[in-house]
Amino acid sequence: MNPYLEGPFAPVKEEVTAYDLPVSGRIPPELNGRYLRNGPNPLDIEDPAAHHWMLGEGMIHGVRLRDGRAEWYRNRWVRSAGVTDRLGEPRRPGRTGDVDPAMDLAPNTHVIRHAGRTLALIESGPRPYELDDELGTVGPYDFGGALDGAFTAHTKIDPINGELHAVAYFPLWDHVRHLVIDGTGTTIGTTRIPVPDAPMMHDFALTERHVVLIDQPVTFSMELAQAGEAVPYLWNEAHQARVGVMPREGGEVRWIDIEPCYVAHTLNAYDEGSSVILDLVRYPRMDVRTNTAEPAVLERWTIDPGAGTMSRRTVDDRPQEFPRVNENVLSRRHRYGYAAVTGEMNAVAMPPVDGPLPDEAFDNALIKHDYDRGAAEVHRFGRHATVGEGVFAAAGAASGAGEDDGYVLAYVHDPDRGAADLVVLSAQDFTGEPVARIHLPVRVPLGFHGSWLPDL
Repeated sequence: MNPYLEGPFAPVKEEVTAYDLPVSGRIPPELNGRYLRNGPNPLDIEDPAAHHWMLGEGMIHGVRLRDGRAEWYRNRWVRSAGVTDRLGEPRRPGRTGDVDPAMDLAPNTHVIRHAGRTLALIESGPRPYELDDELGTVGPYDFGGALDGAFTAHTKIDPINGELHAVAYFPLWDHVRHLVIDGTGTTIGTTRIPVPDAPMMHDFALTERHVVLIDQPVTFSMELAQAGEAVPYLWNEAHQARVGVMPREGGEVRWIDIEPCYVAHTLNAYDEGSSVILDLVRYPRMDVRTNTAEPAVLERWTIDPGAGTMSRRTVDDRPQEFPRVNENVLSRRHRYGYAAVTGEMNAVAMPPVDGPLPDEAFDNALIKHDYDRGAAEVHRFGRHATVGEGVFAAAGAASGAGEDDGYVLAYVHDPDRGAADLVVLSAQDFTGEPVARIHLPVRVPLGFHGSWLPDL
């Protein structure tokens, strides 16, 4: 059997709506908004043995908080052309009639809000889909016709000017594209950046002045694609790994050769004098076809574009993933970062390389990193209490609020109930008891990324 169809990864079969959710503890009254998380939830699978976790249809899991109450939980498939056809529903309005349903994948990787729209995202081809406030699908969204190709799952929104930045790749392009979309949803810039071999550029980073690109040796294989490989990308020893720094407004990219590695997710980046500081999770090697990798660690890269150098140091050598930051400091200097240790994911995706992984790699925990102190706090949930990505929710909009003045939200499996809780941790009392546990009526499979969308 496929491990990504079992246990904490197993898809759920039904869409559920539940109101007035029971709560242990007290929901902070200042948390008014929706916590949404995306992830693969395949509708049907022709060949379970060949199924790849990245390719399941996207399902959004959401909880609505208001005035100290958990008003509802909903889970909904994103209604792409392929999903609506298989569910026997009419396609949503938008440019769907000329799209092959097999290529119109339901975005399964991230969900964000920009210019008043809630968007489900995936990378390398399929378009974003817009959702309404109750997770119904409005239809495909192309930024007013400006999106004429692939988009990305990992956008960066500047907290000061509201610009959304994206770096998109597509297997048949000889370049990647840096897109800039202003706070009204209007595309104001597109830069095409030549790259060889069509690498998988899953994430990037943004500073006040720069875009940081990571060109890594996981590249597209036409041979694998023609052979029917689900994810036709391979580790390419001949492809030179590089990090690139480009002005935000476009222009020359300063490329710097680095050791081979794979970076799925960056935490944040910022300018420091003439250097760029980049925090990320680094794998020495990754096989995306089987979704297996050598254990990842949290690193800090110091990039000097003028000198053409990059140095790296290990911040935390525990296997971890899904690094996040308070979005209010994105692209600026940060003190804190958050990451997840998901034991079941480590067991499947990180087989032993030089001996077994430490026992704590199979715990389920969230980590708060304090870069100023060079320390970390760990909130452990237990061996079978599977935890996903932790998302920071600011306590308020006060200008004097501290960077960690807020909460960290995550779906955590409760093995005693066989269902999930939305756990609310105080970021300033990270190892203490959760402020609240919102008890959902169903299980939430392990998924990818989400957002806290406060009421406007």
